[in-house]
Amino acid sequence: MQRPDEKALSLALADDAPLIMGIVNITPDSFSDGGDYFNPDKAYAHAVQLIEKGADILDLGGESTRPNAFPVSPDEEQKRVLPVLEKLRQTHPDFPISIDTRNADTMAKSLHSGATMINDVAGFRGSGCLDVIARHTPYICIMHMQGEPQSMQKKPIYNNVVKDIVDFLGERIRACIEQGISQDKIMIDPGIGFGKDESHTHQILRALDRFNALGCPVLLGASRKSFIPKMLRRDIVAKDRLAGSLASVLWGLEKGIKVFRVHDVAQTKQALDLWRVMSQPEWNESDLSKMQ
Repeated sequence: MQRPDEKALSLALADDAPLIMGIVNITPDSFSDGGDYFNPDKAYAHAVQLIEKGADILDLGGESTRPNAFPVSPDEEQKRVLPVLEKLRQTHPDFPISIDTRNADTMAKSLHSGATMINDVAGFRGSGCLDVIARHTPYICIMHMQGEPQSMQKKPIYNNVVKDIVDFLGERIRACIEQGISQDKIMIDPGIGFGKDESHTHQILRALDRFNALGCPVLLGASRKSFIPKMLRRDIVAKDRLAGSLASVLWGLEKGIKVFRVHDVAQTKQALDLWRVMSQPEWNESDLSKMQ
């Protein structure tokens, strides 16, 4: 039987509307807001704010995987994430919560503590990760990353970047299905900024609709990322990249993207809601009321 949080995510994925995944970085060194929510109480308060601002799912992370970041131990990652997860489960038992981790032990303990979903930047290739999801059969997001965070942005090379990533994600989908994960519980993420230069990113964004052919909802994580100033040839610090982030969201919406992983939930919701209203052939106030 589905738990309430799983049912909520299942119903949300079945709806035509795009979903907003709110980012909660419980880290001292994330590229955009590292340290802002490192304190568990601040992280919890921020998570609640994101829910109130319109997030459909939260993504809690205790390890930065920005370029040049070093890994943290599973114990340290769990000290950061689990208290926030457990408090949210007490106050928001029905709300879908994802844990952003590539460590099997963190996956297992997070699922035991009530996580709805695991979001793995390494595509569940780490030791023991497939075993964990086979035991718990959670919702999952499979992301593509070339290399490791410490080195992934140093001259990434592809034969054909879009085809290579489509092939990788297809293989990982099959591997997870073989472990008992239903395909309707799998999301995929091409991994913007994870072993891709500006040319690779441009090609991926232009061909986002090709990932839909894999038969899983596609998640786009472009929020505040460095490709925005690099493509524009401008010096824009991470927290000033809202406009570029929203442009990426609306581009993704046109390409059939289902889930948007973002820092700026309220602004993203406003942009998505207005886009949907403007997309209607006729004005209908009842359509607007469904977005509130």
